[in-house]
Amino acid sequence: MRMHRKTRKLEIRVPATEAAKTFGHLVDRVREGHATYIIERGGKPVAQITPLERRSFTFGALKALVTGLPRAERDYLTTLERLTTARNKPKVRSNPWAR
Repeated sequence: MRMHRKTRKLEIRVPATEAAKTFGHLVDRVREGHATYIIERGGKPVAQITPLERRSFTFGALKALVTGLPRAERDYLTTLERLTTARNKPKVRSNPWAR
């Protein structure tokens, strides 16, 4: 295993055989330590395992998304509400002892 420092992140070079044997450990290191692994075969890089960037989605962004969507027509909303009410009836009687 060889380590190389790039600008701000740590890149660790690992032979493919070792990566296969310790894949679970590699994934844990990527998740917990934000490490980047370069998988090599025959001394040449063939794959890279890196942490995903987490994107935050705020309520403000949700509001902007929803307000930017086109509005549904009144007839569609009325039909949708009627169908939802009809389908959402309880399947059990409110008083199971009553007949």
